[in-house]
Amino acid sequence: MLKNTVSKLEAAIQGLKTEDRRKKAELTRLFSKLKTEIEALGEARDEHAQSIAGFAQVAAHEATRKDQSAKLLDLSRAGLSFSVEGLEASHPRLVETVNEICSFLAGLGI
Repeated sequence: MLKNTVSKLEAAIQGLKTEDRRKKAELTRLFSKLKTEIEALGEARDEHAQSIAGFAQVAAHEATRKDQSAKLLDLSRAGLSFSVEGLEASHPRLVETVNEICSFLAGLGI
């Protein structure tokens, strides 16, 4: 599931229509780095990664809902944070890469 999601993201990056080739190249580099880190996780961490992806999806949904609930948003963020804690201790480079991607996307206004 996770590898499929990363592949879809890479395809979306390749399809980006942007005038700034440096930004696209940097995003491609970051996702390549992410793919390498995910492959290092192995199958044992696949369930953990799926849990993180699920909480991330829920948190994104709650953050973008038209009728937001502060309590649901806080709960979804707490779930995401808790699910990432164990992974952060065992795979700090993966978490660092995800943070780099998030910062880069935030810088683009995404």
